[in-house]
Amino acid sequence: MDVQKILNKLRITALNEMQQHAAEALLDSDGDVVLLSPTGTGKTLAYLLPLVQLIDADSDQVQALVITPGRELALQSDTVLKSMGCGLRSTACYGGRPTMDEHKVLKDVRPQIVFGTPGRLNDHLDKGNIQRYNIRYLIIDEFDKCLEMGFHLEMQKLIKSLPALSRRILLSATNAEQIPQFVNMSKKGTLVDFLPEDEQTSQRVTLYEVNSPQKDKLETLRLLLLSLGEESSIVFLNYRDSVERTNTFLQQAGFTTCYFHGGLEQRQREDMLYKFSNGSANILVATDLASRGLDIPNIQNIIHYHLPESEEGYIHRVGRTARWDASGRTFFILSGEEHIPDYIDGETAAYDLPSSQPTSLPPLPRMTTLYIGKGKKDKLSKGDIVGFLCKKGCLEASEIGRIDVKDRYTYVAIRREKLQQVLRTTKGEKIKGIKTIIEQVR
Repeated sequence: MDVQKILNKLRITALNEMQQHAAEALLDSDGDVVLLSPTGTGKTLAYLLPLVQLIDADSDQVQALVITPGRELALQSDTVLKSMGCGLRSTACYGGRPTMDEHKVLKDVRPQIVFGTPGRLNDHLDKGNIQRYNIRYLIIDEFDKCLEMGFHLEMQKLIKSLPALSRRILLSATNAEQIPQFVNMSKKGTLVDFLPEDEQTSQRVTLYEVNSPQKDKLETLRLLLLSLGEESSIVFLNYRDSVERTNTFLQQAGFTTCYFHGGLEQRQREDMLYKFSNGSANILVATDLASRGLDIPNIQNIIHYHLPESEEGYIHRVGRTARWDASGRTFFILSGEEHIPDYIDGETAAYDLPSSQPTSLPPLPRMTTLYIGKGKKDKLSKGDIVGFLCKKGCLEASEIGRIDVKDRYTYVAIRREKLQQVLRTTKGEKIKGIKTIIEQVR
């Protein structure tokens, strides 16, 4: 396995200190490993890079299970592995879609690594869709969440069902009080701890208080977002209905937003995250489901419309910004007798909202998203999409952003002001001799 070739493909010049220590712990010993490091420091690559060196590439058997608390992290981690171009096969399994569809993928792909949520992985193991007897490596990503009481029975059942399990790798951005006995961690395990002492959040995050004159904070939120302009922001609320109410208000006020919570269908959740991550929407309104497992770069602002319900929740929310070497800001909107929770460390500064007329309109995002009704199964590649949009859509390569080619469709981010031109010039045109639908994702 050529590690340098993988890093070159990922456009990474060198591993950071945490990733180097993690690689040594996994490759230079045969014991279990617990890796603790703040969000945004590259924990996914920290375990995947050594893991792919431990997997037998000549075997068609599943050798490693990666357990995640939610489907987004499973999909995201699977995407990272595929982007490494290391030759290993993988897939993601999660609830919200038919088990039979995943069974077909498992049979066709014959993955060596499977990412998934506890309940769905148990389902596949029970049905024999995943053979348990060659699984040597168990990775529990965000183990503090996976090992909470709600997951205990599923986790206990899963771990007990893996007779050949020899190594466990646990990762988190916060330290759990204890690891349950059923995980059966070895006594000769290694702790790789890169959590800063007494520091909840990166020093690159600035904390602000925003006073709301009314108990209903929607108008204050509107003014705050207007003051942030085109910057990328996540607005956190504690309840699904509050997310939908707030998102509707912001859209009616002219903002381009996405919303995200556990009650959405999987396709809706993927669409929302895609539009936010590719710059087609600069505001994501979400529950704490969006505080974990989303590796979206360049989020400049975290806004607590509702106060975090715990210190751990706060850490994960704020971890969405100031990732790697970037800086960020977090805003607490406070009304009435609300105050900054005692568990939050650090100095907060007052943020004065500019006066604004009710008719003030927010700026539109630079990008918008196209849906193309063909994908990998139609032999389309990213190069085909770029060539088509440049030749038929009259775009420059610099006007095309992120491209995601799925099995049956493709998403492409393009400059917003070029949308009507592209829709007009590509109408009725073929891609690689195939007619297809091309439309805006709204």
